[in-house]
Amino acid sequence: MTSLENDQEHDVRILFTGPSAASHLYPMVPTAQALRAAGHQVLFAIAKPAAKIGGTGFPVVEVGDGLTLMESFETVLGGPANYAMPDRTQDEILDVAGAAFAHASRPTVDGLLDVADGWGADLLIHDSCMGSAQLVAAKLKIPAALQNFGFTSGLEMAARLATHFTDLYEAHGVAGPAPTTPLDIVPASLGGDTGGVRMRYLPYNGGGTVPAEWLRRGDRPRVAVTLGTVITGVDGLKVIGRLVEAAAGVDAEFLLAVGDADHSLLGTLPANVRPLPWVPLAELLLVCDAVVHHGGSGSTLTALQAGLPQLLLPQGADNFAVADTLVGAGAALSSAAGAVDTALLTRLVTDPGLRAAAGRLRAENDALPTPAEVVPEIEALVTAAR
Repeated sequence: MTSLENDQEHDVRILFTGPSAASHLYPMVPTAQALRAAGHQVLFAIAKPAAKIGGTGFPVVEVGDGLTLMESFETVLGGPANYAMPDRTQDEILDVAGAAFAHASRPTVDGLLDVADGWGADLLIHDSCMGSAQLVAAKLKIPAALQNFGFTSGLEMAARLATHFTDLYEAHGVAGPAPTTPLDIVPASLGGDTGGVRMRYLPYNGGGTVPAEWLRRGDRPRVAVTLGTVITGVDGLKVIGRLVEAAAGVDAEFLLAVGDADHSLLGTLPANVRPLPWVPLAELLLVCDAVVHHGGSGSTLTALQAGLPQLLLPQGADNFAVADTLVGAGAALSSAAGAVDTALLTRLVTDPGLRAAAGRLRAENDALPTPAEVVPEIEALVTAAR
């Protein structure tokens, strides 16, 4: 029994918070599940609309005014926003993201403050792109932990957002962001932040029905093609147009795991390219041999956990940094979407070097402690503050 479980003063209450984006919220779920299983109370305070986290079984409180991330990106960019930003460097893309997420976070300050104070939160676990979190933690003098979602530094992204919050810190009489402890879900060789808690990546891709036919392997190699949770709604499927054409000449089955996106713009699909209904990606990858995606953190880490070679077609967000890291580790290929050809796809499914490197990364992830095993380290953040 831990010291917190012996504490009779009050229940330990852990508040998770983040923007309304599955790619930012889903990495929190295994951590939250582990903490709840250890006997702690868990609540999510999410920017409206919070439907993306509702299926996890956790209680959710909405904060903010319903301003969407797309509206914030359009405000910052001064016009229509696309996911792909081919004319900007990775650093410039992250600057835009920092400004947009800060803009989206501003209306959540008062609501998050009310929830954390009224509920009596003992620990605030936040996403790097929830600019209100460290302000609230500083105002209420409660410990904070930053749940990272990928390879790039969450502390650096949080600092970008804070530069857009100076007036709000002043208005609330707070000197600056509260210190926060990073919770990383990638092996140290791949990035994240130092000086915090590092745990194994366990995929949470949402629940859903898995057809029985996808519980067994096929007669020839299978390649999953996914574009995550955002890009299809913003840019459609044009990213994989050339890939679909090139796939016709590859001795493999290509599974388009792109949800309910409109396939009609891809034309007549080759016989070995098959669109799927929505299936949780982690389950699909159990019967696949490789993955093609845009470089989103969820897709990348789910493929890494499965030990599969990856082909990245980076578009925006942190995609280019992710691609550079995985290619440098020898576990992935990277290409412009329009340059994909049959030779590249054939190499993806046949290159033993790619598969061996992917296996090494999987072993590095498997060697990390599970979220359940790091619960005492997270609990220590609370006891140290008492």
